[in-house]
Amino acid sequence: MGVSGSGKSHIGRQLAAETSAVFIDADDYHSPENVAKMSRGEPLTDMDRESWLKTLSELYREHQATGTSLVIGCSALRRHYRDVLRQGAPELHILYLHGSREVLLERINTRGSHFFAGEHMLNSQLDTLELPGTDEAIMCSIENTPKEIIDNFLDELSRRISETQ
Repeated sequence: MGVSGSGKSHIGRQLAAETSAVFIDADDYHSPENVAKMSRGEPLTDMDRESWLKTLSELYREHQATGTSLVIGCSALRRHYRDVLRQGAPELHILYLHGSREVLLERINTRGSHFFAGEHMLNSQLDTLELPGTDEAIMCSIENTPKEIIDNFLDELSRRISETQ
């Protein structure tokens, strides 16, 4: 999880490859109305996001039921959004990719591939963001390399899982 420019898709794909999981980009599951709204630079409301989050939760549940690991790249900016995602499976583990506004904006401006990301959208997301606590996410700085982020996440995840057994 994280705001635009945090590397959710990039890290998510690498994490999925590392763990033999399936990767999905949550943005691919937005309704055409949501995509149009974001393309106009309009932030989504909680109501706009509700069915999208429920779809993602259901996808997670379906993969868990078949024994397939799933990595979802999703902004999940508010605790409520993360709670909806966890309805699919309470054991959902979240990696929060965080960085400074300056680094995030630089990444957005240089990648140019995300048609509804920009400074306005980043500002809106940063305003909306409810920082996750350590009880709901493992936090990693985007200043680290992708390998360091993935290794740190997997190490911390392994530690947390062993503590609960």
